[in-house]
Amino acid sequence: MLKPLRGITVIDLSRALAGPYCTALLADMGARIIKVESVNGGDTARQWPPFQDGHSLYFDSVNRNKVSVCLDFYSDEGRDILSGLIADADVLVENFKPGTLEKMGFTASRLDELNPGLVLGSVTGFGNTGPLKDDAGLDQVIQGMSGLMSVTGSGPGETYRVGVPIVDITSGMVCAFGIVSALLGTRNGERPSRVSTSLLETALNLSAFQGQKALSLGEAPTPQGNNHPVIAPYGMFATATESINIAVGSDKQWRAFCGLLGVPSAVEDPRFITGADRSANRDQLTELIESALTTKPAAEWVGLISGAGIPCGPIYDYAQALASEQVAALGLVQHRRRRDGSDLPLLRGPLSLDGQASEILAPPPLLGEHTAQVLMERGMTHDDVTRLEREGRLVCVPASKTSAVAGARS
Repeated sequence: MLKPLRGITVIDLSRALAGPYCTALLADMGARIIKVESVNGGDTARQWPPFQDGHSLYFDSVNRNKVSVCLDFYSDEGRDILSGLIADADVLVENFKPGTLEKMGFTASRLDELNPGLVLGSVTGFGNTGPLKDDAGLDQVIQGMSGLMSVTGSGPGETYRVGVPIVDITSGMVCAFGIVSALLGTRNGERPSRVSTSLLETALNLSAFQGQKALSLGEAPTPQGNNHPVIAPYGMFATATESINIAVGSDKQWRAFCGLLGVPSAVEDPRFITGADRSANRDQLTELIESALTTKPAAEWVGLISGAGIPCGPIYDYAQALASEQVAALGLVQHRRRRDGSDLPLLRGPLSLDGQASEILAPPPLLGEHTAQVLMERGMTHDDVTRLEREGRLVCVPASKTSAVAGARS
């Protein structure tokens, strides 16, 4: 695959999810990601379940194609090493609580002194100004405070969080976009040195028309369960077996859908003539549709409806989705071997360039797996590395744990 970010070095101080997701996307495009972790256990996600053979699958899911260097950030030696890494890098990414980077000794002026051309990418909880700017923000909290949970649930008063950490993930995407935009700014002389987003800003930008409704009409949207809030029929419907998703997005599709269901008279029913009519009479519409759908199994309906050009599909769990023919055709799951030789299936990145999909070149690193390699590349001697490791300033993975199978494809 093409690697348009080849030659870009990113020092990744981020932890958990938003920052690591950002740097995983940059790694997919060829950037060298040096994940610098603390000697006190490294990235916090390494301690989060689920686990397989002692490996955190939470960590593994967003740390492909990176190298790990493990330092004592607060020791003089550790700060000196990190300063050297930053001085030679193009990008620094962090998602610490506000003020943490400064406590480590890396103030804005210090970063400018070390590397005037550095792009700093930051993800915070609540942004750079305002009464909450110094507060830590987590996905669950921001889902609630942004309004996202208020439109997710079975109905009014029954609000749920989205089942994946959607705000962390999208914040990482936004930060990656900002970093690439900053790097491209050299073309027109507008290259910012600071790129920042927050979980709150990103979550509110996910609101789309729901947020616009609140802004323009002063109306707070409520959960619609599995139905689209303004379009009908557009949601989950029961069949003779399991439920399926159907999305009828136009009057033309509605007419074709009525023919498939064997209820052509519904086209002229005053309750269902326009999209607004169908939305206003959603309960009666659903009863009509499901009375027809429950005469045949889900798979048969999916074939018929999709075959008529109407968006329709089964409702999979993740195991079913990952095992589907379409996912296989896209090559979304790629197998790599961990350092102990065990197989690790991973989801590749979502981008393709010139028809070539993202590729996982290396599995997620062990804590400190590349400490010695990276530091000796920068001129440190083996004896110096050994001494600093003995003093607890570094963590290096023993050679026995980084055998020739590291990164090998199965």
